[in-house]
Order: sequence, then C-alpha cells, then structure tokens
Amino acid sequence: MNKIQLLYVENVISRKNKTAQQKLSFFMRLDNLSYDKYCEVVWSGEDGVWFSLPASYHSALESNQEYWSAEITLTGTSEKSLPGNIIFALRFFAQDQEYWDNNEGLNYSIQADSGIKVVSNQLIQNIGFESYLSESQRQIPVTVSVNQSVNAKAVTIHWTVDNWLNTYVSLCQYKRNYWDEVCCSNARNPNQYGSRIWQGLLKIENAFRVQYIISCEVDDEVFWDNNGGKNYTLSHDPLKVLILNLHCYQEDDQDIKFSQIAKAINEQNADVICFQEVAELWNDGNGNWDTNSAKIINDKLLKPYYIYTDWAHLGFDKYREGVAILSRYPFINQSSKYVSDTHSPYSIHSRKVVMTQIDVPFIGVINCYSAHLSWWADGFSEQFKNLSQWAEDNQTPQVKATLLCGDFNIIAGSEGYNLVVNDNRYDDQFLAVKSLGVFEKIFKVNDPHWQHYLADDYRIDYIFMNKASELQIIAGNVLFTDEDYGRVSDHCGYLMTFEPK
Repeated sequence: MNKIQLLYVENVISRKNKTAQQKLSFFMRLDNLSYDKYCEVVWSGEDGVWFSLPASYHSALESNQEYWSAEITLTGTSEKSLPGNIIFALRFFAQDQEYWDNNEGLNYSIQADSGIKVVSNQLIQNIGFESYLSESQRQIPVTVSVNQSVNAKAVTIHWTVDNWLNTYVSLCQYKRNYWDEVCCSNARNPNQYGSRIWQGLLKIENAFRVQYIISCEVDDEVFWDNNGGKNYTLSHDPLKVLILNLHCYQEDDQDIKFSQIAKAINEQNADVICFQEVAELWNDGNGNWDTNSAKIINDKLLKPYYIYTDWAHLGFDKYREGVAILSRYPFINQSSKYVSDTHSPYSIHSRKVVMTQIDVPFIGVINCYSAHLSWWADGFSEQFKNLSQWAEDNQTPQVKATLLCGDFNIIAGSEGYNLVVNDNRYDDQFLAVKSLGVFEKIFKVNDPHWQHYLADDYRIDYIFMNKASELQIIAGNVLFTDEDYGRVSDHCGYLMTFEPK
C-alpha cells in the first residue's frame, strides 16, 4: 500500500455578495512513519502556476495510519481570476524520505465547480467530518458521498454517546440539490464524478463523546463504513491534570524556572495543576502573598487560573510551605485540612492538604486533592488513612471522580505503596496508562509478587483515582526533564489526561 493516498478532493465555486470564491479541499490517508513529518498538496490552476499547500493532521486510524487534510479558499478579483480546473499531487516527507501520490505519474485533476471527486475504492465516503466537538456544539451534521453505481435505497447513521450501551439511528436524506445549497448558485458540473450526496444530523445535547458508523442499503446488500474499524469519533477536550513539587524556592534561576512551568501549562493546555512545596516568605508567620510561588506562576499564564492554596509549616527556616491547586474552571467548593497528628507550624511533620471541587464541562464534578505527605517512618500511614477517609466522606453521587494528587513520599512498590494497594479504594493512574500489565497484576489480581514488577520504578509523585470513578486515563507524560522544558525542581512533573469511560 502507498505511504500516502488521496481519498477525495472537492472543488466548489460560490458567489456571495457579487464576489466569486473557489474552495479546494483535499483529504488523504498516510502511514504514521514518525512523529516528525510533513505533508503538502502540490497544485496548479489553469494558469499553469504551481503552489504548495500544507496539510495538517486530522485524526488517527487503526493500523498506525492517520488522516490529514488541506483546504484553501481563493477569491477572484479583476486582476486575478480563480484557478478553475486544477491538477495536483500529494507529497509526504518522513524519516528523511519523500513519498508521492501523483496518480501513478499522471497527476490528479478535478474540474472547476464539479463538487466532490472520490478517488479511493470506497463506495461510500464520509465527507468533511471532524474529530472534535466545539464548546457550544449540540448537533453534528454528517455528509456522505455514495457512488451513483451503488443505487442506494437508504443511508443510515448508527450512533452512541455512551460507548454503545445505547444506540440511536438517524436516517440521511438524499440531497438532490446539494450543490445549489453549498454554492449558492447552479454548479457548473454537479455530480460530474458520480457522487450522490446524503446528509444526516445527530442531535447530541451535552454529550462528551459521540461515536458513529454509516450503513448504505441497496437492493440485496448493506455496505458499512466504520472508519476502518475505529468508528468515527468526536469528543470535547479531555481533562488534563499536572502535578509538580516546586522545591520550596531552593532552585537556582528560580524566576526563569517559574516561567518555564507557566510555559508548559500554556502549551500543554493543562486544566488542573496540583503543586507541592509551595512557598512564600515567612514574615513572622503572616506570609507574603506576592512571593507565593503558585501565585507567581499563575500570574505568568496567558490567562490566570482560579487558585486555592494553604500552608502547613515553616520550611527552610524562612518560608510558609504548603500546597496549591490551580484550575481553568471555577471551584464549587474548596477547603484545607491537616491530615497529620501534629498541627504545629514549626514541625516539618505537620501536613495539610487542600481540596477543591470542580465542575469540568462535559465531564462533570471532580474532587481534587493536592497533598504532600511524610515519609513512611514519619507518619505516612496515618496521614494517608486520614486523607483517604476525608475523600471518602466527600464522595457524593454527583462526583464523577476523586483524584488524590501530589508528592506522597512513597516509592512505587514500597511498604507505603502497599498500604495504598491494600486500601483497595484508589489506583495508580500513571502506572495504569504506562504499564497496564503491571497495573493489572497489582490492582486487579493482587499478584503476590507484584513488588518485583516495580523494582526500577522510583516515583514518589502520583495521581491516585478512586476505583468508583467514571473517568479513565488515556495518556500520561513526564515533564520538566532535560529533554522536555528542562529541570525546574528536584522532582519531575507528571501530566495525565482523563476522559469519561
């Protein structure tokens, strides 16, 4: 199979407000040969001048393939006419190699205002579909091109918003005058390439995710399009949670490192950030808000988040040391609580946790805790039990997930980690997404030798999610390493991504 293959091209001219515009759209499938790759459409109009149009990633397919797309709209003027008929080819660069789909050396062509030309061998083709839902989107239009040789009797969309626990069926309508509607004029050569257009509409309300497949009925057979076995899927943005110990102002070039943390939050689109070893000047115990490290980072964001922070004890003889939560979304509730037996501000064993309740759009209410607990010998057992019970007391039917986040000062596989496992309420999320086999041996079947599987795992920073959660982790990345945003602390950061099950 070719490394890159054109699926369809569209050439449409519209005339609005006495201005002529020509829209060219290209949709292709390519092999995911590497992360660093580039794809473009090389095309020419009737004037014979060649242009390069960059393509962009659209969505993933099974079998390590991806969809990419390219689109351009050109406006005719008195000095410059529209491209009209075009010829083109696709070019793909990956791993220092160049690949082409140029119609076996003949180049592709499509005439002006001729609509859609499907060049793959599929009899039905989903046209112009998206892979994400916009914030206010409550319905999904679906456009299907059916080869006129099929003589379709009906085109139907089968869809779900709960991973096929419930299935809905929406009938598509054959759009005899589709090109008139799209172009606001009589197309020059409508359906020249044998595409008959059917359209349907999915009314999804407030669903986080929608999956659908398409069926096409003919006289004695039904054709199916399930997106190569992956289903067509659209969803809202998932929830991204970042955890990081800030090292209590002990870093060189501290302000530069605060800027790097803010840069990562902006670029990675983190929604909730849980900081530990948050520090501000002691000031006789009164603190100094302008020196609070979580506040400084928050002020450096492109748009400041909601912030909640509290301190527990004197750190390094000059700081109020505590924890913080930053959130893109408002807090419904917030509170802090000592989980340690001692509450003395002069004892390093005084440990306070902050909790926020956040209503995440299209996901629901989550309870999030930012914790910095003591080492096993210094009181971890009692502190975790108090934290776990506090979280349990706050678990109500409307809460979709409870996340215990931060620096727990227990090495994976240690006695303290064992306590978390045996508590049987919370699962280690980074392990779940990075090493599912080991996760299942520890948290699902309680393999008696599970500690052996973590011999090389030296993490002490975690997100533990309650087992009753309606969320699932889909990605986990380590940040603030030498290769990724640089070192900003004596800890790495962990960015984890969640979506509804």
